[in-house]
Amino acid sequence: MKKCFLVTLLVLLMSLSAVVTAPAGPIIDRILQRGELVVGTAGNMPPLNATSKDGKVIGFEADIARFMAGGMGVKLKMATMDFARLLPSLKAGKIDMIISAMTITPQRNLKVAFVGPYFISGKGILTRYETMASIDDAAKLNSPDKTLAALEGSTSQLFVERVISKAKLVKAKTYDEALDLVLKGKVDALIADYPYCTLSAYRYRQQGLVTVNKPFTYEPLGIALPPNDPLLVNWVQNSLRTLEGSGELRRLQKRWFEDASWLKDLP
Repeated sequence: MKKCFLVTLLVLLMSLSAVVTAPAGPIIDRILQRGELVVGTAGNMPPLNATSKDGKVIGFEADIARFMAGGMGVKLKMATMDFARLLPSLKAGKIDMIISAMTITPQRNLKVAFVGPYFISGKGILTRYETMASIDDAAKLNSPDKTLAALEGSTSQLFVERVISKAKLVKAKTYDEALDLVLKGKVDALIADYPYCTLSAYRYRQQGLVTVNKPFTYEPLGIALPPNDPLLVNWVQNSLRTLEGSGELRRLQKRWFEDASWLKDLP
């Protein structure tokens, strides 16, 4: 009860601040005039983001997005799309920010602003048990006789192209598509964010899916923002600090990464 009261108070204070402070940035102006924060997400990367049976976007990142919208005193719209379309949509002004397991990289940061990290991830391997018996690290996948799937436009795709370049690469538009390739034996493994690999190995253990014990890269996940609104960047920075300092970010991590009860809401 005390935690809920604290979070409500924090959101209320942030909302009041948004009301009494005159906006000075184009994106914040657009959000407040519209009365809606539009957050881009893939919507199929549990536990970070996922689409429930009733079509709602849920997950660790969805809760962060709700906190941001609450602080602005506006409604939240989660715009789901293929991962590769997120950055172009942000550039075109179709969405206000991206919260979707996006790694902060120098190349991306040349084009958009990033706030974070709010979570540290890394690359994992999702494969079948019989394949994992001969693979205990990424190097053993670097062979012309291996076929790997990776999400199009992701750092996983870049990782395969640069580090496991001898293997054949199949670019999937969504994690669901990539997962289906692994389950049907059309690829030897999926290279993806470690949390997704861990969760999928748990969900589909009866089908023989397994993953590695720990990630083999370091990847900080951040909130991607348009580069032309310093006030929005500053606002999101302070909001994320509030979320961290209050302990609410850790509580959300425990809910989505340590409690599997929400899995019943997935299709």
